[in-house]
Amino acid sequence: MAVSTTQSIWRSGGGDQTRQAYCGSGVMAATFYIAAAGSAGTVKVSSVANAPSLILPAGAVITQIVINDIGTGQIDLGYQAIDGSPSSANALLDNASCAAIGSFAPGASGAGTGLGSVMSATENVYITNAVGGTPGTGTVGGTILYYVTDPLSGQQSV
Repeated sequence: MAVSTTQSIWRSGGGDQTRQAYCGSGVMAATFYIAAAGSAGTVKVSSVANAPSLILPAGAVITQIVINDIGTGQIDLGYQAIDGSPSSANALLDNASCAAIGSFAPGASGAGTGLGSVMSATENVYITNAVGGTPGTGTVGGTILYYVTDPLSGQQSV
């Protein structure tokens, strides 16, 4: 299978040749892995030794976090801009149970108040984990669904 990488913001007019339709942003998926749920640090992209930290682009909005590799207790997920500011240790998940397979969307129990919002409009961000109210144990992993905000607000450029 071919692999492609781009720095573009993916949008689709859905085949509209008149350029009247709103171009929505494409939703992407990023895998994540936390080696020790009870300790703080940056989230990795996989369980492979020396895996890189999970970094999302400027303008990213996380819409859902799915946990499918469970530990015990609770975790916090947040972010930190590459230069350190802005940051929030529990903006994405706040004392979220990591003891069962589950999904977190804005407003769900355990979801942070920043889930569904732009983390940084100008800088790439590290995804971070922190110790939850009941410190977790074991590994935790899953998938983060996100999109990158469209600076053209859906309008097509010619």
